[in-house]
Amino acid sequence: MSKVLLIDDEEGFRTSLARRLSMRGFESCELGSGIDALKTVRADPDIDVIVLDRRMPGMSGEQVLKEIKQFRPELQVIMLTGHGSMASAVETGRLDAYAYLQKPCGLDELVEVIEAARAEKVYAMARHEIPHVERGSRLKWLIGSHNSRPGLILLGLGLFLAVLLAPVPDRLQRLLSAPKTGHPADLNLGYAAYAKMQRGESIADYYARKYDLYVTEYDEDGEKRERSLTAAETAFRAKAMLGTLVLAALFWASGAVPIGVTALLVGVNMYFLGVLRPDDIAQAYAKDAVIFIFGVLVIATAIGKTGLDRRIGLLLLSPCNSLRRLLFLFLPLLAVACAFVSEHALVAFIMPMFMMVYATSTQAAGIKQDRHLAIMFVLCICFAANCGGPGSPAAGGRNAVMLGILADYCEPPTFWQWVKYGLPFVPVMALVIASYFYLFFHRRVKVKSLDASAIVRGAVAKIGPMTRAEYITAAVLLGLILMWITLSNRVGMGGPAILCIVVLNLLRVIGWRDVIKIPWEVVALYASACALGKGLAVSGAALYLADAFIGTLPEFMRGGEGLAMATSLFTGITTNFMSDGATVSAIGPVTVPMAMISDTPPWMIGLATSFASSFAHMMIIGTPNNAIAYALAKDPVTGEQLVTLADFLKHGSVVLVLCFGVLWFWTFFGYWRWLGF
Repeated sequence: MSKVLLIDDEEGFRTSLARRLSMRGFESCELGSGIDALKTVRADPDIDVIVLDRRMPGMSGEQVLKEIKQFRPELQVIMLTGHGSMASAVETGRLDAYAYLQKPCGLDELVEVIEAARAEKVYAMARHEIPHVERGSRLKWLIGSHNSRPGLILLGLGLFLAVLLAPVPDRLQRLLSAPKTGHPADLNLGYAAYAKMQRGESIADYYARKYDLYVTEYDEDGEKRERSLTAAETAFRAKAMLGTLVLAALFWASGAVPIGVTALLVGVNMYFLGVLRPDDIAQAYAKDAVIFIFGVLVIATAIGKTGLDRRIGLLLLSPCNSLRRLLFLFLPLLAVACAFVSEHALVAFIMPMFMMVYATSTQAAGIKQDRHLAIMFVLCICFAANCGGPGSPAAGGRNAVMLGILADYCEPPTFWQWVKYGLPFVPVMALVIASYFYLFFHRRVKVKSLDASAIVRGAVAKIGPMTRAEYITAAVLLGLILMWITLSNRVGMGGPAILCIVVLNLLRVIGWRDVIKIPWEVVALYASACALGKGLAVSGAALYLADAFIGTLPEFMRGGEGLAMATSLFTGITTNFMSDGATVSAIGPVTVPMAMISDTPPWMIGLATSFASSFAHMMIIGTPNNAIAYALAKDPVTGEQLVTLADFLKHGSVVLVLCFGVLWFWTFFGYWRWLGF
């Protein structure tokens, strides 16, 4: 039952209206002054809609509306007045009133507006990240709603404490205490910083030395001395990171708390459980990839603001006059392009264009929303871009990491040798992704006629010839891509993006308000993913996970294609919870030596590991592609999040399985056997 608060100084009018609304099924509450209304609104969270008079003693309706919106922005206020004017209507609209009605107003009309305002409150709560919990039983309270799920919060905290307080596994203790000998049989060979360890040094010793985590003690004479961490003390920190991984994965996948809060929780655990010092945690959050994501979100804003996204869309989507062509023609081209140009940047540039196509299509079809169409657009772009990763060494930092690992054991592949082994996977995988989304969604989408080419052409025609701002943005964008291609090895990916933001501001294309409007929670999320990956790697937790997985392999999977399948399986799953670069850094040093020991070509295992690190489809923390697309996947009208974390998990799990199938049977047992090593 919707609860309506009536605020009017005419007692007879509000009493009569309250009685008539109650007969229509509303729960109504009536008050005669604005001051009493403010007290009630603060104390009663169950109010859905307010019907507010304009002229009242003490506080005017406009004053009451302004006060209400300051501390309850989600509440929908309907101004119902007998003293209406154009000026007052404009003022109440500026103060975010839902509707402006004049007395006398028919009851049917008022009821219709109240119902619409009640529905709008749900969207407003989503925009302001306010949990929407239905009144009812304790079970409903435990289930909660997006960003507030008490049951899952309690479950996550319980799992975290269970991991943290569990006894230290013997294997973890041995891995952390084993000294480095330089022999290929070293237990700690797979540690991310193994090459930097001194001979005879254990992971616990190196971890304490590298991050200054010495323990201060006092001897019998009261003299202070510092000692290195013991294996048990390091193991506690490794367990803290494993528990944090479980907790963050659950919260990110379920939306139990806001994304940004979970991102902060990762740092909180690392601070208070002593995983790293404060400065090192801050550095872990401020990776180049984080600066890059911030930069591309701002640049994507500039592209959309100037209308350049429509020009780019016309260029890319001109042949896509149906859903089939959009999926089966555009996606393979996108995936191949992502093998040579930053897939993160392409996703950032393409997403605004597709959201424009979505908005225009739903409007033309006469419907308010088509979530299935939005999910299909966002996820197929993300997953196709992800799968461009194996195509060439230029596709991402993870490939450069693997080339460095292979160089320690053999002659690494050249650029074109990598392309020979990786590029044939890319278009085939894109077509498989297109087939999955077509089969799953083509009957579910409400928009039955989808001509992306015509939509983009129409959008371009409306804005006329290119403006000065568009030319500047296009030139800056071209320069940015060239810098990424030629200078990223020296200045990273984030530096050029920041430079372009400064240039766009100096040339008056974007202002500071455009910068601060980006979805900062996505930046925080990817920053926390970087910190999580670093904590897992340096504490030895990532090595323990890799070692535990490899220890479960049957004999037939410890060499040849079987080992390639096993390593790709573990890498593909792990990369959904860690950044791709961190995954290859942690797993590659374990898998490549296994290839040497089992007389398997190291290229086979190295490439299998690197290829599978592109399969970060389930979680948005796995790759900037997912994070950027998630940030931009909002309803253009209501601001509602159209694609949820659960959508990524659901469809990403299926696409992950399909990726393994294509990688194993088309690549490992297919053209790789024909090419040989």
